[in-house]
Parts: sequence; structure tokens; C-alpha cells
Amino acid sequence: MATRMDLDGRPVKPMTICMIGAGGFIGSHLCEKLMAETPHKVLALDVYSDKIKHLLEPDSLPWAGRIVFHRLNIKHDSRLEGLIKMADLTINLAAICTPADYNTRPLDTIYSNFIDALPVVKYCSENNKRLIHFSTCEVYGKTIGSFLPKDSPLRKDPAYYVLKEDTSPCIFGSIEKQRWSYACAKQLIERLIYAEGAENGLDFTIVRPFNWIGPRMDFIPGIDGPSEGVPRVLACFSNNLLRREPLKLVDGGESQRTFVYIKDAIEAVLLMIENPDRANGHIFNVGNPNNEVTVRQLAEMMTKVYAKVSGEPSLESPTIDVSSKEFYGEGYDDSDKRIPDMTIINRQLGWNPKTTLWDLLESTLTYQHRTYAEAIRKSMVKPIAS
Repeated sequence: MATRMDLDGRPVKPMTICMIGAGGFIGSHLCEKLMAETPHKVLALDVYSDKIKHLLEPDSLPWAGRIVFHRLNIKHDSRLEGLIKMADLTINLAAICTPADYNTRPLDTIYSNFIDALPVVKYCSENNKRLIHFSTCEVYGKTIGSFLPKDSPLRKDPAYYVLKEDTSPCIFGSIEKQRWSYACAKQLIERLIYAEGAENGLDFTIVRPFNWIGPRMDFIPGIDGPSEGVPRVLACFSNNLLRREPLKLVDGGESQRTFVYIKDAIEAVLLMIENPDRANGHIFNVGNPNNEVTVRQLAEMMTKVYAKVSGEPSLESPTIDVSSKEFYGEGYDDSDKRIPDMTIINRQLGWNPKTTLWDLLESTLTYQHRTYAEAIRKSMVKPIAS
């Protein structure tokens, strides 16, 4: 393997990476990238290994020995500090990040995203180990523009809705709106990490993903995702399409989102890993502002893409409207827009996303259609009666 060079033309030394949550959607793609393109070693920590099984077996794989799976839950495992000490860099991907859980399991959500992450930060700081921590675009909460009158022309001014790492406020709903338990826990761990950097010299990078999409994202409850709870919007719509059910638009589907392809996003993470001088001390939005749609527009596009990849005709009524209370339960609230400003990541790492929304949806839905058909064949799920 040729010597890898960083963005400043210096050789990248092989490193050992402790990856917490390596068995998940993002972790599996990052492990693949690291094994295929770099000499780095990975200590892969997770409760499940299904999504990285293809990287762990057989022993004849070209990267055999460079990735070792450790089955553990960071909540209560004494091995955690030792594994962090063995590594040059720790990447923490572990989290409860399913929107329905924020409402129905707020305590679990807060513990998972703040309390359980505390030892990771502490061990990295005490042992002088670098940390890349995965946060969320949800830390921004609502935009300033959402508080303006509906007919205000300022709502269209980017200054009121484009989200910037270093200047945008984090605005959450009232305490009764438990939907913000996730965002608040994530913001507090960010503040703790930032404080460790300022007071104790912790080398850190914080990643704020904006809807990373692609193959292996959880999409079939009980098969390729948690058996309970309501998954994120794209996974919800995938489920409906696969089962030939109308796509449910919460409160009219007027919220706006951006989506970025997982392989583009992983490129950004690899740049962070291999360019510590440019990444340390920074918070990075990682998204694609060019792929901005309302949830309603997303439903319409996914319906067309799925018809193409599956060869099945679309339903006569492909969408239905539901209230957020009916869909998520009491105490739900939502952010109106999530459009990332890309200035900092572009300046520091020269990263720009490439994949269009249509192409990332086609790749994702092709994978999901194939996986769903395989699950039916193995009788893991029952096909919908026609």
C-alpha cells in the first residue's frame, strides 16, 4: 500500500483507532474505508457485529488482523479504558438516535448520549488520546427564522436559517417537549468536550452529521434496525415503500431537510482522522446543502425512485397526512429547517459532497429492495398480501 499523505503533503503514520459503535451504519462504512484504503488498525467496539461481519471473516481477507471486534457495552465494561489506552485515536459513534425514542424514552436517551459518553471523554483526556466525537445537527434545534411571522420576508434570508458551527444559537423547545432530550444531551456533551479541550488540552474534533444516507442504514424494524420505535424519516418512507403502504407525512411534511450520501460523508471523516492539525479543536457540519427538500418533496422523489428500482407501480395514493401527536405521541416538537453552512469544513479540509439526492436515494433503495426480498425469502418478514 502506497504511503498516504495528509493535506499538507506529509506522510500519514499508521495508527490504531478505537471505534465505539463500529457495528452500526456509520461505523461499518468507516471500517470498510479504513480497511480498503489505509494501513490503520481498528479496535471495533459494539454490542452487535452484523454490519461488519464481512470485514471480520474469513481470516484470508487482505486486512486480516487489522480489525479486531470487541463485543462490549460502554455502559458497564471495565475493558473500555484499556482499549482507549491501546489506541492513538478514539472515535465515539455510540448513541440512541431514533426520533421516537426522544419522546418515549427520554431518560434512556439522555443517559445514552450524555452519561454513557462521559467516561469516554474522561479516559481520552486523562490519557492524552485524541477524540473524534459524533454529535448531531439536532443540537441547533429550531432556526431563528422559525420564530418570525409566517409572512416575514426574513424567513427567506439565509442568515435566519443556515446553520453555522461557530455562530448559530442552539434553540430548543420547552421542557415539556421531550423531543429535545436528545439534542440537549448531545449539546451538553459537546460543551463538556470543548471545556476539556480548553482546560485540560484534550485534542478533539466534533462531527455534526446532517442526515447521512446509504446502504445498511436501519430500515426494517426487527430485521435491519431496532424492533421498537419509529425510525428516521427516510427509513420510515423506505419501510412504507417496501411494504406498499402510503408514506405518512407528519404535519403536512413541510419541514425541510438536507441529505448527504454516506460515502461522501465518510470521505470527510477520513480527512479528519488523517489531518489532526487541521481538524483538532473544530466542530464540523457534514451535510449537503445542495440536497435540500421538504419532507413532502422527499416522499414524492422516493416514490419515483422506488418505482424505478423495483419495477413496481406506485400506489394510487402514495402519501397520507398524519399529526405529530398521532405519529410520535404527546410532547413531540420539530425543527423547521436543517441547512448546514459548509464554510469551516471546506476551509479546513477542502471537503465538498458530490452525490445528488436522486443518486443517493437510488443507491439506498436498490440495496433496501434487495435486502427486503432476501428477508422475505428467508421468512424473516412476511410479505404484504396483495
